Amino acid sequence: MGYGLGVFLLAVGLVLALAVNDSLNGVDLTMVGWILALVGILALVLTAVTANRRRGVRTTETTTDSAGRHAVTDRRTDI
Repeated sequence: MGYGLGVFLLAVGLVLALAVNDSLNGVDLTMVGWILALVGILALVLTAVTANRRRGVRTTETTTDSAGRHAVTDRRTDI
């Protein structure tokens, strides 16, 4: 999923919801359009949130003392 899919779903949904006046048997194209538009917005928001979470630098440091014990330090720095 990415920005492209979200924009595509949003565009198709808005076209169906606002520009199409035709109907199929048992299918309300306006409602389908609004559902697709909402799914497109949700895809855009989720893509933005997950892309923002992946940013940053993660550093792992392992040290050994004179007795042979290991200590691991894990640090994450947001950019």
